[in-house]
Amino acid sequence: MTTIAPQTTPHAGKPWYLPTLSPEHGVYVMLAVSFLTGVAAAQHWTVATTLALIGAYCGFQAEHPLSLQIKQRRSWKPRYLVWLGVYGGIAMAIALGLLWHSAQPGALGILYGAVGVAVMVDGLAIWQRQQKSVWNELIAFAATCAAAPLAYVVTTGTLTPSAIGLWLLNALFFSSAIFTVKLRKARTASVTAGVAFHAIATGLMVLLWQGHWLAPITAAAFGIALLKFGLILWQRDWYCNTQIQSVAMLETAASFLFLVVAALSQLPAHLS
Repeated sequence: MTTIAPQTTPHAGKPWYLPTLSPEHGVYVMLAVSFLTGVAAAQHWTVATTLALIGAYCGFQAEHPLSLQIKQRRSWKPRYLVWLGVYGGIAMAIALGLLWHSAQPGALGILYGAVGVAVMVDGLAIWQRQQKSVWNELIAFAATCAAAPLAYVVTTGTLTPSAIGLWLLNALFFSSAIFTVKLRKARTASVTAGVAFHAIATGLMVLLWQGHWLAPITAAAFGIALLKFGLILWQRDWYCNTQIQSVAMLETAASFLFLVVAALSQLPAHLS
């Protein structure tokens, strides 16, 4: 899954017993923020919530050696296969355990199915060297943000419209970065595409609010993405020429502010 973090590929000659760790630092933030917004909506934390967090993290880590192995194409790398098995095995065991003990296994089945399809699409895109395409990144980001409804479902046992709305909110907020980061390269820069995405996303937020899938303040958290996009367009020369670390800091700050607004807006009145 593509993020703003610089891409690095582990040396293929490293011993098989050394763990692989994804260098996609932006996804760590995306995963954590999405999960915590789901927990805030559930207003509770259980053993199942902890297991879901571990499973989601391992599932994310499994994607890294999988993508590296797909890129190898004609050669098998034991290190990638071993850690794909370790991370993937833990994630699968937890997923099946949560499914077995779920009061509504169908709800978890929907999430698992959606993420499974996203992984297959991402794998095909990597094989075709199209992993940087906007559509593939949108799908990958949506799969990562499924951590929000996952946290809600395993904690409460139900998949509600508000949980789905929260999924969409997180996916659209973080997908904003796809269009801003691409402004840094002349080959991929498109202000029109960015404006169109943010306009459509804003319209969806209004619909989710009007349909009572999201509370007004929760839906308004997407406004942080609009403010960030406007700031980037205003300071486009700086944004396109500054170091990637500055971009990462901007995205992280926006994500933290989004978490604060989205989480607090869902807590009970006596807590928020």
